[in-house]
Amino acid sequence: MTEVVPAGVVAEAVASAHRQEWARVLAVTARLTRDLDLAEEFTQDAFTQALKSWPSSGIPDRPGAWLTLVARNRAMDHLRREARARHSLGLLVPEDSVPGPEEILEDDRLRLIFTCCHPALDRDAQVALTLRLVCGLSTAEVARAFLVQESTMAARITRAKKKIAAAGIPYRVPPPDQLADRLGAALEVTHLIFTTGHAPPSGSQLVRQDLIDSAISLARMLRLLMPSSPETSALLALLLLIEARSASRVDSAGRLLRLSEQDRDLWDRALITEGVAALTDALSRAAPSRYAVEAALAAVHSEAPSWEQTDWTGIIALYDVLRASWPSPVVDLNRAVAIGLRDGPAAGLRELEPLTAEPALAVYHYLSAIRADFLSQLGRVPEAVAAYEEALALADNEVERAFLQSRLAAIRDV
Repeated sequence: MTEVVPAGVVAEAVASAHRQEWARVLAVTARLTRDLDLAEEFTQDAFTQALKSWPSSGIPDRPGAWLTLVARNRAMDHLRREARARHSLGLLVPEDSVPGPEEILEDDRLRLIFTCCHPALDRDAQVALTLRLVCGLSTAEVARAFLVQESTMAARITRAKKKIAAAGIPYRVPPPDQLADRLGAALEVTHLIFTTGHAPPSGSQLVRQDLIDSAISLARMLRLLMPSSPETSALLALLLLIEARSASRVDSAGRLLRLSEQDRDLWDRALITEGVAALTDALSRAAPSRYAVEAALAAVHSEAPSWEQTDWTGIIALYDVLRASWPSPVVDLNRAVAIGLRDGPAAGLRELEPLTAEPALAVYHYLSAIRADFLSQLGRVPEAVAAYEEALALADNEVERAFLQSRLAAIRDV
């Protein structure tokens, strides 16, 4: 008699398979159905069937293969019954005869990623579809990431799928002359998902770990599917090196800590080693990209033995590279901070001064918070108080607000 597998063990196995195999199962099924809605339905059916079958049949040695077979069988049954369904319901058009690098990049997940990140879709739609279809987040989870109602997000995702159909977007890897631009969009979407998780603009959490995990998983997938691209290595390196320091960002009471206050023993050395290796790989095969330079900045911090031994001159030099090739007010802000930490608060304030008139930073609370810190170090308390109050007026994340309030209270007590 077959031993029944405990429900908790099965649930954990299905959850693990969902994290690891969702994109692959959905991508294979979508290639067959040419319909994203049907592919989602059949993929979800497969995971539901696993919850019902595995307690008695046992957890298969290859859960992904089992799930893919179930989803494919559901799709084949549907297509046999509804021979014309993909024409009346389809959201994906068949591949045309345009040659592409599919012999080299033959993986259905890659097709799915490039479909979600097609330039016919706006960036919000690209991110939403990628989170839903590639990362496997529910519509409710995607809605929380965007801070909108679930019904609003469901409608947004539906519109994006319809636009795929209206634009005649083929379900395939782009041809060689389009690959670089399309990969760039996929990398930007992955980076945006990560930054949204690492620094949520509002809410009670300092991080959204679900988004961080999804972004890192997507970056690993892109590197696995396109190992010859130095950009995929550079982005993965950046995400890993930032995530390696996450455990030290708050103390036991949940209070936000500055980098100078963090316990470096809590940093994940395995992630740092992996990140540095990915960065080395990227730099060995191409000139430094934006992601590579940003990863190098993270590596300098991660490899410094202590806050006092941080190589601020090297960090400033890397920001100079970013300014020259990828100018941004945020890059200027971070460079000003590095100068202030190397040369003192007065020097930092001088670098910040022109940025106060930058429109892109007008509602960026970090600028006010940094000014407040430099001003307080110089003993200019009334100005520091005003700057902290300005930062508080602009900040929405509750953990960051608590940090700013504590800093404000500290200088008022002096």
